[in-house]
This record gives sequence, structure tokens and C-alpha cells, in this order.
Amino acid sequence: WHGFQNVIPMFDGEPSSSIAVPIGRVFDYSYKPYDPGTYMYHCHFEDTEHVHMGMTGPVVVRPAQNGTAFTHGGKSFTKFAYNDGDGSTGYNREYVLCLTEVWNESHWDDAHIQLPDWTDYKADFFLINGRVYPDTLRENGDPVGAPTNGVAGDLIDQPYSALVKCKEGERVLLRLINLGFTKASITLSGIRMRVVGLDATILRGKGDADGSYGTSTVQIGPGESVDAIIEAPAHSGGAGFDTYTLFNRNIQGVSNNGNAGLGGQTTEVRVYPANSTLISATQVGPNDLAYLA
Repeated sequence: WHGFQNVIPMFDGEPSSSIAVPIGRVFDYSYKPYDPGTYMYHCHFEDTEHVHMGMTGPVVVRPAQNGTAFTHGGKSFTKFAYNDGDGSTGYNREYVLCLTEVWNESHWDDAHIQLPDWTDYKADFFLINGRVYPDTLRENGDPVGAPTNGVAGDLIDQPYSALVKCKEGERVLLRLINLGFTKASITLSGIRMRVVGLDATILRGKGDADGSYGTSTVQIGPGESVDAIIEAPAHSGGAGFDTYTLFNRNIQGVSNNGNAGLGGQTTEVRVYPANSTLISATQVGPNDLAYLA
């Protein structure tokens, strides 16, 4: 785990001090996660190449107070980002948004048994949950993506949507993870985000002083995670949804291979009316869109 406080360095995964897993073999070990929050895992052997090739993923540790009702801001919650003791990190829905990158040259080199020079690194594609815009808006498991190679169905291997859906007045937890090699500036137009945790640590100071802060842009460096909560604004009216754009404001992060037009790390937050039947009252798990009509 990246950021997990191991008891001894042997379990950190670094090859020179850890137990390696030979090809075709299995190594099991157990651990106890003490601190809740948003973590990530990645291969630690030739990790620059392996992380870039996709041997990564998110890890979510639930707080012990989950299931206990707390009232905060006049609303009652049973799901929380942290053991806050007062319900301040309570939420109704959550979404994991994993930021990664693709450098074309390294993939070409690997395919042709060459060694890429990582000092020349310059990402060509910027992804959320393995997708670039507009595929970020597709539902979970939707096999029909943009036919980038002339073949539809290229989302089968990237089944998790990056689309955020909620009802007006709900609190939504965004678990942002940067597993790329460049800093991202994630902006949500029209809705303020309140950052409540960084790198699986609640933002509390001495004497439990509140260290959370409001912002429209979250700066997230490589290997960092951010827990940000938004409160969905009132719906504008009608039966449809209101759209708010969530994107990487670094200009190279919103293009596909440097081409013109919107792409890259761009997705949407869609806010439905409180009485909408297009979205259920509960969410089963992170990024779960299966209940939507």
C-alpha cells in the first residue's frame, strides 16, 4: 500500500528489503489497517514502468464509526470518511477517481523490446479510472466507447465509470488519487469542494481544531490522495439533471494526445432533483451506477 504504515519495512514492497514473489508463485501475508482513509497500491518492482503500465489501484479503509448515526449541519449520516466523532465527514454517496497517465513512447518501446528513457517522460493521455473524456461519462460496464482504433467496445477492460451522480442536497465524497507522474489541478466548476483529508489523514489540528478547507481546485501531486466533500446545490427545475464539469485545469491534462478539443481528465457531476426516480436513494458501493435507470 502507498501510505500504509507497515510494522516493518519488509512488507513495504521495495525489492531490496522485501520478500519478492517469483514468477508463477504465490505469497500471502496479512495486515491490520489501523487508520481509515483513501490509499493506493502499486507494484514496487521496476515501479516506474509497472505503475505506468497499470499495476495500480485504489484501497479504501472504512472508519469504525460507520453505521453509527451522527448529525452534522442539520443532516444525519451513517457513512463517513474518517472517525471524526461529530459527523463532519459524513456523506450520502462516494466516488473514487483514480488519475493516471499514458506516455505513448514507453508503450511503443515495451512492445518492441526496447528500454524507454524515463527522463524524457511526457504524458500523451491523462485518464480518470482508465478512461479519457468523453468515455469518462459512460456507465459502469458499458462496452461501447469511442471507437478510437476503429473498433467499438474498447471500454470492456476499463469497466468503472468516472461519472458522478447525486441528488440535490446530498453530500458526496470524492476520493481523488493521483497515480500519474505529474501534478494535477482538479477543478469543479460551480460547486465548492471541502477538503477533509489528505493522504488518508483527517485534517484535524491540535485540540481537534478543524483543518478542513473549501476550494474550487484541488492540487494533487503524484502519489497523493485527497478526500473532498461536495454538497449538491439545488436543482434548477425540470426532470433532467444539472451538469457541473470536473476537470484537470492543467491544459495538457484535458486533451487526448495533444489534439484539439476537450478530452483527458474531464468528467461531470450530474445533480438530479430530490424526487427523481432516475437515481435511487442509496448507493451500494463506490462508483456504483447499476441502480440507475
